[in-house]
Formats: sequence, structure tokens, C-alpha cells
Amino acid sequence: MTPVAFLGLGAIGRPMAVRVAARFPLTVWNRTGARATELAAEVGARAAATPREAAQGAAIVITCLPTSAEVEALLDGPDGLLAGLDPGALLVDCTSGDPATSRRIAARLEPLGFGFVDAPVSGGTNGAESGTLTVMVGGEPQLFDRAAPVLAAFGSRIVRMGLVGSGHAMKAVNNALLAVNILAVGEGLAALVKAGVPARTALSVLNASSGRSFVSDTLVPERVLPGAFPKTFKLSLLQKDAGIAAGLLRDTGVSGPVIDLAWRLYGEARAILGEDADYLEAIKVIEQHAGVEIRG
Repeated sequence: MTPVAFLGLGAIGRPMAVRVAARFPLTVWNRTGARATELAAEVGARAAATPREAAQGAAIVITCLPTSAEVEALLDGPDGLLAGLDPGALLVDCTSGDPATSRRIAARLEPLGFGFVDAPVSGGTNGAESGTLTVMVGGEPQLFDRAAPVLAAFGSRIVRMGLVGSGHAMKAVNNALLAVNILAVGEGLAALVKAGVPARTALSVLNASSGRSFVSDTLVPERVLPGAFPKTFKLSLLQKDAGIAAGLLRDTGVSGPVIDLAWRLYGEARAILGEDADYLEAIKVIEQHAGVEIRG
């Protein structure tokens, strides 16, 4: 069986690693070592003390970190990935990262005999736990074919988007559109509530009409209206992804005022609510500006 290493056991990385461990021999590493030790004991994996140790003996090394910069930082040094990767190993980056860094990492690895694909995921912690994530892969076809059986441990839809960086480009645009939709639904509901329409009544019509979306149909009724806001995905990370998408638009010469505005508005919400706020809590800022509460 293909030996796999998994680095980064955060909110979504941990359940992904659990599913990999059910199919492949697994080594895990996390910056907070206790998380790796606990998971290893739970699923029968091996806990590594360093990225170098994690990479040793692994045919496929998966990274799942907050940013591309953190992935790149794992490469170097006496305890870095490059010091431990076996000949011919494939690095699979499931981070919601940026295309330029992905291309730079791939360019470094190729002359050394290592492969690289970017493979960010969508579907949240529920999708990771159930193995139904969508995986957006950027890389050469033969590398995609090598990675696909491992990605199938946590993904039910695995799509090769194109060359290296295209997976991260797709994920950034997807998340930017999510940010746009959250802001638009929040603003619309705030106006309707101020106009005397209860939020639940408005949603019952919206979700039977052409304005319906995942945000209005699922996220707002289940999380926003009850005021629960479970910590599923940090607002700061969604703002980061919207910024990557805004940069992609600039780099490709596409005018992007809507996505750029969403990035800036999420930056405002991040400054107000802090680094640990959930991404849906941006609606709280809309409520503050509107002087009305959608929730309740």
C-alpha cells in the first residue's frame, strides 16, 4: 500500500487525515505536536516530530495548512521536507493557497525529482468527515493519476483543473464568490427586516425564487438566524482567499470590482471581529451598519 504523510491537522485537515488512515499507512505531523500524537493513537498512525521525519518513507506527502507561505516554509532547513523526501515522492498541497507560490514550489521540486500538485478542497468539516469533499487539482496528468487514489479517501468529486496553480485559482474564485454571496444576502435581509419583512418569511420566498443560493437556503437559516455561528472556517481565511481571487483578476487583466469590494469588506469585518471569528459572522458587521438585527 502507498505510504502517506499528512502535515497539518487543523479543523479540516484532521478529519481528512482520519479518512486517509483508514486506507493507507499514515504518518502525521502538526505544529502543535500533541495533536499529531493524539490522532496517531486514535487511528493507528505514526506521529512525526518534524516535517523531515514525516516525509521519510512516504510516497505521497499531503500538506493542509492555512497559507501557501506556511507550506513553502516547511521545505527548507535540516528538519524540512526537502531533507526527508524520498526519491520520486509527490507533494500534494491541500492548502487554500495562491497559484504563484504553487508554481514556485513545483519549479523547485521538479529538478530534484519530486512531483507537486495543488489540491485544495471544498465542503467544510462535514464534507471532510463524510469523505464528500470536492478536490480541485492543478498539475500534470500523470501526477494527478498518482494522487487521485489518496484524494479519494476524503473526496467524492476530484477534478483536474489544469496545470499547477489552477487548483488554487479555482478554490480562490469559489471562496470569493461565497464571500460575495454572504455579503449580498446579509445586506438584502437587513433591508427587508427594516422594511418590516421578517427574515424567515423573506427566506421562505427567496429560497423558492431565483435568488436562492446555498447561503440563503442553508447557511443563514441553520447558523445565522439562531445566532449559533459555529467555528467552522475562519473569517480571516475567507478574506485571504478573496484577496487571492482579486489578485488573480488583476494578473489576468480582468476587471473585478465586485470581488475586490468583497475582499475589502471582509477585511473590515476581520478588523472589527478579530482573527478567530467565523466567516459567517461578517453578517454581524452588516447588522451593525444597518442598525438592525437579522437574527432572532
